[in-house]
Amino acid sequence: MYDALLIVSFGGPEKPEDVLPFLENVSRGRNIPRERLLEVAEHYYHFGGRSPINDQNRALIRAIEAEFAQSSIRLRIYWGNRNWHPLLPDTLRKMQGDGVKRALAFVTSAYSSYSSCRQYRENIAAAQAVVGEGVPQVDKLRFFYNHPAFIEACADRVREAFGRFPSEARAGVHFIVTAHSIPCGMASTSNYELQLRQTARLVAEAVGLPGWELAFQSRSGSPTQPWLEPDILDRLRQLRASGVENVLVAPLGFISDHMEVIYDLDSEAADLAKVLGINLVRAATVGTHPAFVRMIRQLVQERILRNEPKLAIGRFGPNHDICPDDCCPAPKTAGRPPVSAAQPVLQQP
Repeated sequence: MYDALLIVSFGGPEKPEDVLPFLENVSRGRNIPRERLLEVAEHYYHFGGRSPINDQNRALIRAIEAEFAQSSIRLRIYWGNRNWHPLLPDTLRKMQGDGVKRALAFVTSAYSSYSSCRQYRENIAAAQAVVGEGVPQVDKLRFFYNHPAFIEACADRVREAFGRFPSEARAGVHFIVTAHSIPCGMASTSNYELQLRQTARLVAEAVGLPGWELAFQSRSGSPTQPWLEPDILDRLRQLRASGVENVLVAPLGFISDHMEVIYDLDSEAADLAKVLGINLVRAATVGTHPAFVRMIRQLVQERILRNEPKLAIGRFGPNHDICPDDCCPAPKTAGRPPVSAAQPVLQQP
């Protein structure tokens, strides 16, 4: 049925001269002031103008190729981005030239929302329209927030980070799971927050941590628009005021250590924690963890092989293969009121 796997991701600049064109792609139609783009550009220039996300996708593709070779899966692997090269239309055009007729798509997001589900499907459809007649059919793989291999990989990363605390401090470690904040209107049209909480609970249980909480990072947009909270920086201040000294942060909302992780957590949150006197340890994302790569292979196999089990743990079961018409619609214009007035941040991977 299928002859290729398409990795679909967000994209990021590869050199300083890419930064502003990339941010213009990200912000198109969002009325972001020019001065705000210049401010966010400095985040990228701080790291040499190169986002790590593209190199991380290349590493993931190499790992998947090796996993496929060991499992006798004969699918060519391609890669296309929403906002920067290789862009989806160019990738689909190459696939068409290579004779690909039908492909599965793995989107680099574990959770469903408009921006991580429907918008990517819209991006693929728009790219197919650009390529035109003979463009490959593309079928998206399901979300994997509760896949046992994803939980295994996340738990390994959290367990390793927890082990970096002194043994005498571990009983008092406060565990925070972070994810990208989204507008409350968008959250109300999807299961994004519910799925994040399920993943956090499953990972905490797998590691044996007694408690956890969910906080958000990387919000962007108007300060008058409500977004999911609490913000991780606000939460660190509150925890220190209540006497907490050791905090473990796990960005389970992301699958790789891209710009939002290394800037928002490793720079901003780490700097604030140092000022507050908090010992903050950040867990790595799943990246190319063998269990995560195995999960991708299993998601492919369940679509191409008969009677292959659809693996999922927790109370919600496996996500749907084919999105219904009402799946993750565009955000509503109004959402619940914000918990606090957070400053808008335009920051993408």
